Amino acid sequence: MRYCINCCIHLLPNDLHRQCFRCRGPDHNNQKCPVCRGENRIPLYTDSKQMKWLAVLEVRTDHCESWNGFFCLRKGKLCSLMFGLIIMTLVMVSYILTGAKHGLLLIPSPFHYGAFASNPSLMDNESLSDVKDHYQPSKMNISYVKDYPSIKLIIDTITSKIEFITRQRPDLEELRKQEPHMFSVIPNKFLPNSKNPCWYEEYRGNTTTDPYATNSYALYSKRFRIIFDYLRKVFWNHLYHYKDKHYRLRCLPHFYIIGQPKCGTTDLYDRLRLHPDVRFSAIKEPHWWTRKRFGIIRLRDGFHDRYPVEDYLDLFDLAAHQIQSVLQSDAVKEHSKRSNIIIGEASASTMWDNNAWIFFYDNSTEGEPPFLIQDFIHAFQPNAKLIIMLRDPVERLYSDYLYFASANKSVEDFHEKVAESLQLFEGCVLDSSLRACVYNNTLNNAMPVRLQVGLYVVYLLDWLTVFNKDQILVLRLEDHASNMRYTMHMVFQFLELGPLSEKQEALITKSPASNARRPEDRSLGPMLPTTKAILRDFYRPFNTKLAQVLFDDAFLWKRT
Repeated sequence: MRYCINCCIHLLPNDLHRQCFRCRGPDHNNQKCPVCRGENRIPLYTDSKQMKWLAVLEVRTDHCESWNGFFCLRKGKLCSLMFGLIIMTLVMVSYILTGAKHGLLLIPSPFHYGAFASNPSLMDNESLSDVKDHYQPSKMNISYVKDYPSIKLIIDTITSKIEFITRQRPDLEELRKQEPHMFSVIPNKFLPNSKNPCWYEEYRGNTTTDPYATNSYALYSKRFRIIFDYLRKVFWNHLYHYKDKHYRLRCLPHFYIIGQPKCGTTDLYDRLRLHPDVRFSAIKEPHWWTRKRFGIIRLRDGFHDRYPVEDYLDLFDLAAHQIQSVLQSDAVKEHSKRSNIIIGEASASTMWDNNAWIFFYDNSTEGEPPFLIQDFIHAFQPNAKLIIMLRDPVERLYSDYLYFASANKSVEDFHEKVAESLQLFEGCVLDSSLRACVYNNTLNNAMPVRLQVGLYVVYLLDWLTVFNKDQILVLRLEDHASNMRYTMHMVFQFLELGPLSEKQEALITKSPASNARRPEDRSLGPMLPTTKAILRDFYRPFNTKLAQVLFDDAFLWKRT
């Protein structure tokens, strides 16, 4: 049943109830209407029985006619509507608060940073001091600005724990005990008529034997198999026959480009390859000293069978064949000349990656590795030459992030990863030495970004414990990008390479830059100014020490 709330007259379903004063519309008479005369309480009867006092309804006489529909809503519907509005309000408040915390709000902010004007001609290994960046307004959430004071306290703690202590160099006998097979394969003397360290090794196989059948590089990578297929075809043509025995020429690199990643090593490698007296390993980065000899193919895949040193030496067979051709030529034999061809190797992990030591070497002191990569290289090649290419560690880290991050890359994500990595590094230095933290495999794998790779001076000082300073050439990517001809001349002089014709030099210095940053990475623009300030503070004491060691304030990277 339906009832009129104005006069309590029973309504039929289709009854328009035209007798009610309230329902007559414009003909309504206030003098005749009992409601309008002040009778504000009207008892509601149902089936001739008066309801309890809770059923008494308050009727206001001043309601507009347009509100009648609202009061006719059922009470349940009204409650449901109000409840829905409350829930929606709570959800929106939760979103706003969460978005403010994580920088996800898509609303303008008064804080702005510059957006990098992408240029497809700029390479990842680009000079940062000589290239003018163009900035455009863009949005940054205030929460990242507020991060700075708390993260600055973390950096101050790390800085207070920095102490550069000279490591104790292991003796030769200790190294022999660790790698007996390596010492049985590589001799301690090389051919005097070759500038490159080479020697002859007896080959005991026959014509049906595949010399590369067990090479791990060929087994685990399809792209290397083409190279080894060619080597198989020409292998017997390059054997040296003497007194019914067969000998093959074995070589190690004369020089190593040892670091750092995302600092222009690929560009330097590609230009050096163009020099007529320079050869490289069959692949640019064998990573044998740091990973493959421990059985590491990909860090995320764990350990596999260790690559023996013979597999590493196979990578230099192409270059060894050319050196042997020179050694067997009449000009060299008659005039006692020597081959000037030199071999290089460009694994950018060689300088810094000693993560595998903890799984293979015992007797560590306070978490520090007892043996480093350079100890073994120096044991076999005390006269080796080392080239290091560095860049501003702040920009190097951002470039490293853009290159290796798989998905969801953004300046905000980079900022959060930097903050997390700094917290992890702080936790380590509070309990361990700086060197122990830098070479800590667990810490390095846990940090979302590779902060430790930019601590150049820590690694350099450890290399200087075994190699002389004049055996190491340290370059800056910023200088290489701004004056390539000058840096390449420095490299040629350091390696004692012969003079070039103008055409050869132009080919080397004017070729396009290698390993350019991908367009989708350039579109992200530069890192947040707050992130850059945080990283500047973190790397500053290490850059200061590096500039002191090299006697060059350019390695402070103040202008970048």
